[in-house]
Amino acid sequence: MTLPKKAMLLVLMALVFCGVTKGEVYKVGDSTGWTDIGHSDYKSWSASKNFRVGDSIVFEYNKQFHNVVRVTHKNFNACNATTTYSTFNTGNDTFVIRRPGHFYFICSFPGHCQNGQKVDIRVPKPTKSSSSPSSSPSSSPSPKPNSPLEPVTPSATWAPSPSPAAGDKKSGSSELFFSFKLWLSMLLIVASMV
Repeated sequence: MTLPKKAMLLVLMALVFCGVTKGEVYKVGDSTGWTDIGHSDYKSWSASKNFRVGDSIVFEYNKQFHNVVRVTHKNFNACNATTTYSTFNTGNDTFVIRRPGHFYFICSFPGHCQNGQKVDIRVPKPTKSSSSPSSSPSSSPSPKPNSPLEPVTPSATWAPSPSPAAGDKKSGSSELFFSFKLWLSMLLIVASMV
């Protein structure tokens, strides 16, 4: 195989790998969204999901009445938003899971957290038998979960939301189809090179 063909193969393999490692997209509260109105049981909602590294957590809400604040476990339990990792208030925020651990979110508007507008996103460590590419370890060391000195960079952690349709729990099926198309394309190109 010539050098240009090898370079093309490496580029295609990188593209395929990027397509496969995309995670699921979960809208907090599903069709209800992020609110304190009605009976939103975010604890049950979170417990029913299998979050993994690479997944995206979408918070959709009315920004006039709510916000999203990432806090420590202690502040989560106390509904205390005085010391936070980050605060977001666009009405359509996405948190991308970059490592295993617990991620605690509350609404800091008075009384909202106490009314149940808080969610604990638990991301288990991948097991050795896990074959999911989205749970592969990062090449850089991870900070201790919920360390007060943990760096949280909005550009690296939060991104504009892809806005799944109302009622969608996750939009992984379109990403899976995209990944399949990439694998198929790579296979056809490699077959034509040989």
